[in-house]
Amino acid sequence: MLAIRVEKTINPKPLPEPENPLKFGTIFTDHMFIMNYETGKGWHDPRIVPYQPVVLEPSAMVFHYGQEMFEGLKAYRADDGRILLFRPDMNAKRTNHTNERLCIPKIPEEDFVQAVKELVKIDAAWIPNRKETSLYIRPFIIATDPFLGVRPSDTYLFMIILSPVGAYYPEGLNPVKIWIEDDYVRAVRGGIGEAKTGGNYVASMAAQLKAHEEGYSQVLWLDGVERKYIEEVGAMNIFFKIRGTVLTPMLNGSILPGITRNSVIALCKEWGLPVEERRISVEELYEASKNGDMEEVFGTGTAAVISPVGHLRFQDHVIQIQDGGIGELSQKLYDTVTGIQLGRIPDIRGWITEVK
Repeated sequence: MLAIRVEKTINPKPLPEPENPLKFGTIFTDHMFIMNYETGKGWHDPRIVPYQPVVLEPSAMVFHYGQEMFEGLKAYRADDGRILLFRPDMNAKRTNHTNERLCIPKIPEEDFVQAVKELVKIDAAWIPNRKETSLYIRPFIIATDPFLGVRPSDTYLFMIILSPVGAYYPEGLNPVKIWIEDDYVRAVRGGIGEAKTGGNYVASMAAQLKAHEEGYSQVLWLDGVERKYIEEVGAMNIFFKIRGTVLTPMLNGSILPGITRNSVIALCKEWGLPVEERRISVEELYEASKNGDMEEVFGTGTAAVISPVGHLRFQDHVIQIQDGGIGELSQKLYDTVTGIQLGRIPDIRGWITEVK
């Protein structure tokens, strides 16, 4: 168990005004968690300190070789006042999966969860309790060796910051429009597509800008080799309900193993819905839409939870999903997942960790 040193701020920030909307990822709380790593010494000096700038050498390896990772999870305020985390153990496991791929030292999973809980407890006053709000938690690790040369760093910083947030998409639960990208490629099997690292996201930005110019919220990526099989959306995994079967691309090394994705698959199976994790071509989607077999499309992720999709565009083809509204399954999944996260639905699966 970590012996976390705590230094509280003497200049607390004003809390957000309850009547003002919370724009995602723009406001940060009073404190942050930091822990150092050094080869031969391991992870050490865990501490919670006032939120502050990070001072690094210009030669720090993170700036030149991109050796860094991040995670994302949320804390929720239940109606009875409890503070709840949704499956933080899965974030800890995924952190180490990413770390292994990027040659970053692993963090004991129990230490990861403890650090999250202790920081959230200290900044608990920042957890909003309005509809569709939560406290977003951003753990991340950066390489800090002042060295110009391609090798794994010998020193790292593990940090956690917190941000009170509202809905990720301005549309909220209203269906979003998705652009299917067939020019740029985000990731290929054998690369780092399944790792939670910034390189995957900067690779998506050019296509994202193109999609925004055309009025689309997100980019849906195709496989990087044949460019005809669906992979994932920039900030979400993707699901299709076709003729009563729930389809989602299989994890193949270039797709992030989403925690909400895992939860949705488990719920659908519990409800008796057939679920298939497999390759899904754009042509299959187009044919299903043309034949009237496409019943629903939705994305899943920590930030948006469930995001219904109303339109897909591929080249000159625009696919409208049913009447462009929210599907029955999408609504049920959203209500169930958020109900568990907020403590309104009993946690019979062991997905909730309470911060005490």
